[in-house]
Amino acid sequence: MKIVLIGVLAVSLLLLLYILISKKLGFAWLTRLGLHVVLAALGIYVVNFSGLLTEAYIPLNPVTMSTVLVLGLPGVALLIGLKLTMI
Repeated sequence: MKIVLIGVLAVSLLLLLYILISKKLGFAWLTRLGLHVVLAALGIYVVNFSGLLTEAYIPLNPVTMSTVLVLGLPGVALLIGLKLTMI
């Protein structure tokens, strides 16, 4: 059974590498994702330490970061609104 699972994993890895090479996607998406992660963390950091909303502290964890990554700056506003209404 383990041999079959390793075979499926190896075939899927080879197919993914073929797609990356044939479509010439490269690693530009990785740079863009890194930029978005940094901007999301910066947005949450500005809210936490700006002093404008002292009662709203948004922790930097994978859930809040992914919310801001998907929604952008309105995601920060969503998290602030949730934090203020849930208190």
